[in-house]
Amino acid sequence: MIRRRPWPDGNRAAVVFNVAYEAWEDGVAPGLSPMGNPLPSGVLDTQAIEWAAYGWRSGIWRLLDCFNRHDVTSTVFASARLAELAPDTISALVNAGHDVCGHSYAQNIVPAMLDEADERDHISLCKKLLEPLVGGPLGGWVSPRGTPSTNTRRLLAEADFAWHGDCFDRDLPYIDHLSDRRIVAVPLTMEVNDLPVYMRHGNPPRALVDVFTQAFSAALDSDTAGHVDVTVHAHVFGRPFGVRVLEDIVREVRRRDDVWITTKTELARWALAD
Repeated sequence: MIRRRPWPDGNRAAVVFNVAYEAWEDGVAPGLSPMGNPLPSGVLDTQAIEWAAYGWRSGIWRLLDCFNRHDVTSTVFASARLAELAPDTISALVNAGHDVCGHSYAQNIVPAMLDEADERDHISLCKKLLEPLVGGPLGGWVSPRGTPSTNTRRLLAEADFAWHGDCFDRDLPYIDHLSDRRIVAVPLTMEVNDLPVYMRHGNPPRALVDVFTQAFSAALDSDTAGHVDVTVHAHVFGRPFGVRVLEDIVREVRRRDDVWITTKTELARWALAD
């Protein structure tokens, strides 16, 4: 039987607010966008490219303002490409105290598609681009699609990452032991996520509140582990309608005194302190 390990200060649940802050390589469009009619093979989806660029041109600033208003620290999954496209946004996130982690160079580069040598170089590139803006070593990593290769955890540990978020097999963070190294596996719950709930499945934006309310209630009542991720994408819910929905969720969490609002990095530290 899985037993609950108490959260700090006797809190009944832990909530992490995540921002997927994403970019694609030049000439590559995101696979999911508002237009339902796909273009013929080989035709560049210029609409999708412009739609995704909203994330670093407008959306991230609106999300930053939202979290600042409510005194919430988020974990930001940042494409290293954004260190080239919009370095001021990465610096602003760090200066505001947010937990910035690696999220590939670009979202079309999925670790599962790389051989070991290319993946090692890719991780090194992400560190080279992001760490000067973060002001120190990158602590965490989440792969695009949450889809690592069979080598990713070991390569991240070798590169001195403290944690990865490509973890879907448990409720609580745990330590991956990899020969002479270790890295914390921090679960990423997928239920409260604007991309599948709103974009992929076509629900109204406020459906995210309904999904969160159910997941949050279950976390509070859980006899194993109470943990909920609230994940929004800067190019999706960084728009005015999305931030309005996000703020309703933030208020619901903030009104309670028995919930740990935390970050992925803090969850990793909690696991290491066990």
